[in-house]
Amino acid sequence: MKKLLSLIFAAAVMLSASACRYQHLNDGEEETEPQTLTVSDSAYYERFKNDGISINVYNWGEYISDGSDGLLDVNSEFTALTGIQVNYSTYATNEELYAKLKGGGSSYDIIIPSDYMIARMIKEDMLLKLDYSNIPNFANIMDKFKGQLYDPADEYSVPYTWGTVGIIYDNTAIDIPKEEIDWDILWDEKYRDSILMFDNPRDSFAIAETLLGYSMNTEDSVELKTAAEKLKEQKSLVQSYVMDEIFDKMGAGEAVLAPYYAGDAVTLMSEYDHLSFAVPKSGTNLFIDAMCIPKSASQKEAAEMYINFMCEPDIAYATTSYIGYSTPNAAAFEMLDDEVKNDGISYLNDEYIKEHTTVFANLSDSANQEMQRLWTDMKSTQENEKNKWLVPAFLLFCIALSIGIIIRRYMKNKKDIF
Repeated sequence: MKKLLSLIFAAAVMLSASACRYQHLNDGEEETEPQTLTVSDSAYYERFKNDGISINVYNWGEYISDGSDGLLDVNSEFTALTGIQVNYSTYATNEELYAKLKGGGSSYDIIIPSDYMIARMIKEDMLLKLDYSNIPNFANIMDKFKGQLYDPADEYSVPYTWGTVGIIYDNTAIDIPKEEIDWDILWDEKYRDSILMFDNPRDSFAIAETLLGYSMNTEDSVELKTAAEKLKEQKSLVQSYVMDEIFDKMGAGEAVLAPYYAGDAVTLMSEYDHLSFAVPKSGTNLFIDAMCIPKSASQKEAAEMYINFMCEPDIAYATTSYIGYSTPNAAAFEMLDDEVKNDGISYLNDEYIKEHTTVFANLSDSANQEMQRLWTDMKSTQENEKNKWLVPAFLLFCIALSIGIIIRRYMKNKKDIF
């Protein structure tokens, strides 16, 4: 999840990354023709053609194909096909999305939260059940992404993209074989001040919990506190806690290690040869972002048509090709180059996924609150430790200044006497 690209960085990177990664042009080979759209049932999309309606879509930033790199401009294609206007806006985190909906005053027809947030919204009765007769392309979704813990009966959500969390590292500074890299490298003293860490509690706690052999979905108070202590052990080694800043810092060589999302690692590696990505051998988080319709929606059927459109193979292919995250759409997956399918980053083998990945569950309110409190305490302790020498240093400065003044006065008086 995870998953928002820096807008300025993305504009520069995406212009080259998609062609490099998904088109694989060779020297002397003609440029690939722009992608064209074919849909499964054009008559289906005629229903609202002349009704002059619009839908409000709320998505992660830089998380949809916009027509760059010869790929489809998804929202424009939808409007041209259906006559439905798309009002598109973005958010940076699941929590921002949740707060916006919970606060009221905003109406969205489509949202694309992550797994654990979907579970929370279902629990709090914030989503509408889907009418799958309006979403026939749901058949394109791979079975392994259906019936997930966050929505066991697939009543409220349709998978959009998925990915895993791993470690982006500077291959000129880290000489450990990729298959041997595990989470404990983020606690290695020799990389002090060259380690970046997630600036959010759920991802950070998941790493510490995995390292300790706990479930990423633990609600045990003792285990949460032990994980927090593990993060405190690490904090003196951490250069900074980041999200989007990882792109600039890792790209510029300011740090050598950072946990982050595989889709963004693909983007970074396409731009910087010195960066590589490792999926920790002990296990990691597998996240799924899925399309939902909130209870505030005013155009439910049109929203279901949009979801169906996003499940068209050509559209799902354009999306995964542009953003670098993995597709749960079987037909779109078949359209990808073999190099992408077998890269060991975007698409892990089924055995590893089954044995070594965990999808976040929605924790209880009490567990969420305890994790947030522990995280805040850890971060504030970090700041306090950074600043704890400021007062003594200031006092020493004042003492030295006072002594200097006294000495100067003494020397001046001595001169006056003689």
